Amino acid sequence: MESDIITIGEVATYLKLKEKTVYKLAAEGTIPAFKVGGSWRFSKTDIINWVEQQKQKHGGDE
Repeated sequence: MESDIITIGEVATYLKLKEKTVYKLAAEGTIPAFKVGGSWRFSKTDIINWVEQQKQKHGGDE
């Protein structure tokens, strides 16, 4: 069974960002994230929805 919960490394790969940047976005509350035992975790569905919102907000030009 594939989990909807993904790690910071997986988010970084998906968004083509450095892990450090994803840490910063999560800590700022810019990207949807939550902590489990001190480690950042992300819902794959939430990340996909967040990307779609960013595309609409910025006219899909990024």
